[in-house]
Amino acid sequence: MTSTLLAQQSEASPQSILEDVFGYQSFREGQQEVIEAALTGKDSVVIMPTGGGKSLCYQVPALLHSGLTLVISPLISLMKDQVDQLKADGVAAECVNSTMSREALISVYNRMHSGDLKLVYISPERVLMQDFIERLQNVNLSMIAVDEAHCISQWGHDFRPEYAAIGQLKTYFPHVPFMALTATADDATRGDIIARLNLIEPHDYLGSFDRPNIHYNLVEKHKPVSQVIRYVQTNKGQCGIIYCGSRKKVEMVTEKLCNNHIRAAGYHAGMDVDERAYVQEAFQRDDIQIVVATVAFGMGINKPNVRFVVHFDIPRNIESYYQETGRAGRDGLPAEAMMLYDPADIGWLRRILDEKDDGPQKQVETHKLNAMVAFAEAQTCRRQVLLNYFGEYREKPCGNCDVCVDPPKHFDATKEAQKALSCVYRVNQGFGIGYVVEVLRGMQNIRVRENGHDKLSTYGIGRDHSHDYWVSVFRQLIHKGLLSQNITRNSTLQLTEEARPVLRGEMELELAVPRLDTAARSAKSDKLSSKNYDKKLFAKLRKLRKSIADEDSLPPYVVFSDATLIDMAEILPTSYGEMLAVNGVGQRKLDKYADAFLDLIQEHITTHG
Repeated sequence: MTSTLLAQQSEASPQSILEDVFGYQSFREGQQEVIEAALTGKDSVVIMPTGGGKSLCYQVPALLHSGLTLVISPLISLMKDQVDQLKADGVAAECVNSTMSREALISVYNRMHSGDLKLVYISPERVLMQDFIERLQNVNLSMIAVDEAHCISQWGHDFRPEYAAIGQLKTYFPHVPFMALTATADDATRGDIIARLNLIEPHDYLGSFDRPNIHYNLVEKHKPVSQVIRYVQTNKGQCGIIYCGSRKKVEMVTEKLCNNHIRAAGYHAGMDVDERAYVQEAFQRDDIQIVVATVAFGMGINKPNVRFVVHFDIPRNIESYYQETGRAGRDGLPAEAMMLYDPADIGWLRRILDEKDDGPQKQVETHKLNAMVAFAEAQTCRRQVLLNYFGEYREKPCGNCDVCVDPPKHFDATKEAQKALSCVYRVNQGFGIGYVVEVLRGMQNIRVRENGHDKLSTYGIGRDHSHDYWVSVFRQLIHKGLLSQNITRNSTLQLTEEARPVLRGEMELELAVPRLDTAARSAKSDKLSSKNYDKKLFAKLRKLRKSIADEDSLPPYVVFSDATLIDMAEILPTSYGEMLAVNGVGQRKLDKYADAFLDLIQEHITTHG
């Protein structure tokens, strides 16, 4: 039974659409409230976390309304992904974009006019073309949904001028309800969205920003490439995204991963369109395990089984970090967000900001960068810091971040600090961290000998600790204001007034014990091991899903998500009725795929008892 038929039945309700079309038994928090507001014809602003189920908020009303729902979306890949999934569920949906032939476009326009389509996805640039607006005026338009709505606001982290003009549509269609959706918007951004879209007394739903299934983990950056390779190897077979701050780093990290026999590919704006499309498609289909990317990658990713997101470099703001980490664990299963952090990276980002013209935009970006630094250097629960930024205050620590799981231990570091500070003084405050550590540890290299620093009283007084240990001590001394890094002189270390009492022995100093064993602290390789399901059957189900997906030229998760396969491996359904009780199995997918999966489950039960 298709959704179109369901929508025409008078007894159809949000709950029946949810079960029969999408295969879910219950709504997530906030979804039903937003759907009911949309069905009464109200405008709405919906803030829900990435993976929180925003799409269903407009897809369910679209199937209950008699007319067409238009969805404005920023990326062709995102549109295609959504449309593929809707079609797999038996929904009449299409997209309109620049890659389509004239014949394909005319076919979509004809189906719009005949009332054959329930949802049409379109880009912000194309929706405002005069010929398209004229076509819309001859269509029974029931709702307009604006996805990634933070792009509308100048206070958002990803302002796009083409989005700012979408509000013009309200003058053409004053009686059509609008729904603006995003995962990240502070108060200023939300107010801007309402004003720019000309929304009338909108229903304002602000969901929790919390993604409890994501473990937040921050690791000091020492040997970043080795750290990333080790981390990926502990997550063998799992899909992940690694974000880097530049194209050059993307290419370097990709090459190193491939050299270590890891199925990885790079993605950045400097690559040609076909190459980027190939990487995205291969990742969606599980042919590639890891994508190494700049921020150019991700907004179009609706892949539910990304188990980890690594930040090779610190992002420029918390909104970006939240959205990028939110691409992990969209299926609700355990996932991890791991960031490598070096305070020197902040100096680089601040230099880029300093080159910008003074004005409100620069002030906004500076404020957002400062908040990101505070998150990275926090000694308290990271989830509390993250949620507080979005105005969601939590009293209790989360228990699922590195600070909660392994709280920082402190020690009397007065002697270590005196050694470090004295060494900076002895090299005339003219060198960076790396070099001062070499002197402190008594390294026998040409540069140290040529400078005569092997004759200093501080030469070799720190050889009882590793290079990474001393780097951590120096970074903490910078955080505490005893040392500064002179950006204009290649980040050379310089003593501050605050260093004097420590050097003179007039005050004691406590520091956090350096965290060096990053592999031991990262999540276990099988993050799903705590779940009670048949692991062997799950592996067989994934293999079957992949072969069906390849045959139909679809990403595997469009057939069934990992969460749905885990449900099957736990419930062990052997009939259509039992299969419908599995989360993510609707009527259309039951008709199309159930037999093959039921046969496999039955065979497994017979073989393994």
